[in-house]
Amino acid sequence: MKVSDQLRLENVSVSPSTVRNLWIKESMETRYKRLLRMEEEKGDVELTEEQIPLLEKANPCFREHHVESPLLCQDTFMVGSLKGIGRVYLQAVVDTFGSFAFGKLYTSKLPETAVDVLYNRVLPFYEVQGLKIEHVLTDNGREYCGKPMIHPYQIFLELYDIEHRRTKVARPRTNGFVERFNRTVLDEFFREAFRKEFYPSVEKLQKALDLWLHHYNYERPHRGYRNMGSRPIETIEAGKVI
Repeated sequence: MKVSDQLRLENVSVSPSTVRNLWIKESMETRYKRLLRMEEEKGDVELTEEQIPLLEKANPCFREHHVESPLLCQDTFMVGSLKGIGRVYLQAVVDTFGSFAFGKLYTSKLPETAVDVLYNRVLPFYEVQGLKIEHVLTDNGREYCGKPMIHPYQIFLELYDIEHRRTKVARPRTNGFVERFNRTVLDEFFREAFRKEFYPSVEKLQKALDLWLHHYNYERPHRGYRNMGSRPIETIEAGKVI
């Protein structure tokens, strides 16, 4: 109703039911979904005091906004198919406290690859920071979910006493932190990299990705209420002394 009234003030006649139908068609029928779409389209927007509680209520990532027990979001993102290599997948992990991101490339989408990035990239970083990972949020993909005593990913989380949280079925936006990162790394790294250079191996592409990740985590200021102009590493380090 408010949108219809506002449009009428601008000499655009649209009924409330039409507005509602358009929102449903674009999967924007709730305020939460509209806020996520706004963040996707315009980047790390500055949220208002009214908007932040709404996102916290709807998204488990926001409720874990403290560094003492950081919540990680993990996802498998298909980068594309490279000549002579085949499909390449990115295992992406993002810290919901300060947006610190990890990424490792693989030629398969398996539980072992989901474990590898945690074991070789993520856990060592937080050990140095003196922080223990207690929660990981993923979707319900086969690389993450299976029988607890058989599935490699489930076994790994059990071994390290990490709670596995899952997004709601058919609701990938509940893992919005890492989904947003996937969009950023696609736009700012992969598309630019593939335009400028040919990568004959995953290893060479990984080296280029590592350089971009260092810039993303240690050099680039991030806008939005989580970092407020600080770099992800600065947000994490500042959070430890609060």
